[in-house]
Amino acid sequence: MILLWILVLIIVYIKMIDPGKKRKHPVLNVEYYAHRGFHGEEGIPENSMAAFKKAKGAGYGIELDVQLTKDGVMVVHHDYDLKRTCGVNKKITDLTYRELCRYRLMGTRERIPRFVEVLREVDGKVPLLVELKMETCNRKLCKKVAKALDQYKGLYCMECFHPYALYWFKKNRPEVIRGQLSEQFLKEKEEGTFTRKIGYFIVKNLLTNFITKPDFIAYHYKYKDCLPLKICRRFYKIPIYGWTFRDKKAYKENEPYFEGFIFEKFVL
Repeated sequence: MILLWILVLIIVYIKMIDPGKKRKHPVLNVEYYAHRGFHGEEGIPENSMAAFKKAKGAGYGIELDVQLTKDGVMVVHHDYDLKRTCGVNKKITDLTYRELCRYRLMGTRERIPRFVEVLREVDGKVPLLVELKMETCNRKLCKKVAKALDQYKGLYCMECFHPYALYWFKKNRPEVIRGQLSEQFLKEKEEGTFTRKIGYFIVKNLLTNFITKPDFIAYHYKYKDCLPLKICRRFYKIPIYGWTFRDKKAYKENEPYFEGFIFEKFVL
């Protein structure tokens, strides 16, 4: 009886991480995305217009992060607060866009850009990998990003750690290519409440795939051999993107395991 239950659980698990029918789209053929733009040189901080211009000039796809200010403006910034990037202990959701403009990135002249400004700058010249930054089921962010991208003429896809974003796009913009972001959260010392740890468990094991139907998985490259990736790679043949490669050695060692590469601070 115990063996039977184990077998049932294995079958249920395999079905839960089933991403469904594999789709074809030109953006899924893009191999390289510059993480938060091509940054690292003096005066070129992450997620800045300077970083996006440099990535565009080099011909790399661009990975970037979008979240909302207090007054609902879409801005491109990774962290939910400004401590690391601007040296200010304030959250983006507590500031209006005008207030946000007071601060500079990493001690440079660069400001936190609006998403629409980035779209105008890139202008379809290179593909975009748009990560939605959301800690809860943020329907407003999904709607605003989708509306902005409706007017965009270049190649793009979206990704998010929170499965709700993928579900929203599946229901409201089914044509948009979507990716599930994940990693081994606790091994990376991500902290949180008991409820959040349950969420970590669900996302790291890709247990919402059967609902969200992602077109690709973007996973921390160090965990390329974890069970959910092995099943998705070998059984479901879904594209797997690795993040974030920070040197050529790591890239070369892991190249056979991934179809897409999110990298920073070196030239491929």
